[in-house]
Amino acid sequence: MRKLFSTVIFFAVVLFGNAQGPNPSSEETKAEVKQVIETFFDGFHKQDSTIIKSTVANNVVLQTTGRNPEGKTLFRTEEFSNFLKSIVGIPDTMEFDEKLTSFSIQVDRTMANAWVGYEFWLNGEFSHCGINSFQLINFDGEWKIIYLIDTRGKEGCMD
Repeated sequence: MRKLFSTVIFFAVVLFGNAQGPNPSSEETKAEVKQVIETFFDGFHKQDSTIIKSTVANNVVLQTTGRNPEGKTLFRTEEFSNFLKSIVGIPDTMEFDEKLTSFSIQVDRTMANAWVGYEFWLNGEFSHCGINSFQLINFDGEWKIIYLIDTRGKEGCMD
């Protein structure tokens, strides 16, 4: 009886232990996450709200932190709709480029975190640098950004 019970438990673990479905290779999943972030910035640079919206979940949260000239920490939350309006409303005479300098991506099941270094250039001049920290969730096979916070500064840029 004990052997039968052990056999049943073994097969239950084998059959149902991976009930969330197989996890694709780590590198494949990280590449999918990176692609979503690159698509977000493609829409950003094209000032295309449709592309940007395709990469984010409903109720996405956008925040930023940095320091004022006196060195005091600043922190603010931006409504996604206001973010889109500000991007779409950038005049054609203004050139901007957020250069992504590094990616560190971690994935666990349906959640991913991406730590992305960047430099921001405005009209060909260096403006600031920092880190974009993305949180993504996999909704039915599709990665979506649920949270983005960035740091901003003029020194100490990461490569």
